[in-house]
Amino acid sequence: MTNSSKAGGFAGTDSYIATRDLEVAVNASVALGRPLLVKGEPGTGKTVLAAEVARALGQDLIQWHIKSTTKAAQGLYEYDAVARLRDGQLGEAKVHDIRNYIIRGKLWEAFASERQVVLLIDEIDKADIEFPNDLLQELDRMEFFVYETKETVTAKHRPVVIITSNNEKELPDAFLRRCFFHYIRFPDREIMERIVAAHYPDIKANLVREALTLFYEIRDVPGLRKKPATSELLDWLKLLMVEDIPAETLKSKDPKVVVPPLYGALLKNEQDLHLFERVAFMARRGQ
Repeated sequence: MTNSSKAGGFAGTDSYIATRDLEVAVNASVALGRPLLVKGEPGTGKTVLAAEVARALGQDLIQWHIKSTTKAAQGLYEYDAVARLRDGQLGEAKVHDIRNYIIRGKLWEAFASERQVVLLIDEIDKADIEFPNDLLQELDRMEFFVYETKETVTAKHRPVVIITSNNEKELPDAFLRRCFFHYIRFPDREIMERIVAAHYPDIKANLVREALTLFYEIRDVPGLRKKPATSELLDWLKLLMVEDIPAETLKSKDPKVVVPPLYGALLKNEQDLHLFERVAFMARRGQ
């Protein structure tokens, strides 16, 4: 089993603006051969990070998206006993080889790859609390045993493992000790300007300036159930450009105009919309 990556490591990409801290975290995880556990509020680019790391390192990406019903064993393999029973009743010849009924999971795919890959375990905190602990040995040893075939599957190359969490539940200490941790802070205005420029290089500077001012004002409203994130900002800017909304419209001080144009890209429920309307109305009346 080898552990290799391209010289120079990860330094962001043309479409993914990474902070220096994040670059260091990714490269430290690769160097140590430990999973990178990434936390941060929704919309900070946790899931996209894995794809960009794979692109930067010239590796394939294997994605395992976790649900509340996902079991750790599914990442290794599943034995389809029902299919084998059915084929046995039909007299199929393949029924005599149990390997025909072993379904490889995402970890097996990553372990069996002829090249090093990036393995994304996305939203690990959605699963049962025992899920992370059930993967400890496999992620540590980079191997697992297949009971039905009496064989041990060992990784040909240690994958770059990126694990994301939205902090829906606490992760076990034993699991945390085996990870390199990084918290992605929400981008400040300077970083956000670079992100916008990477996605929309031809956007008007005054539109970006006014849109970002309004965007961060919305995020600062206390009590919002869902603060708009980077993806919502990019969608909103795209709509502003498509509809050719002038920048001046975004800085209107008319107390009767409290909701930004095309607000549906930013505010995702009626409670947040009503809250923003009240706060903005009071602020503008007080000016």
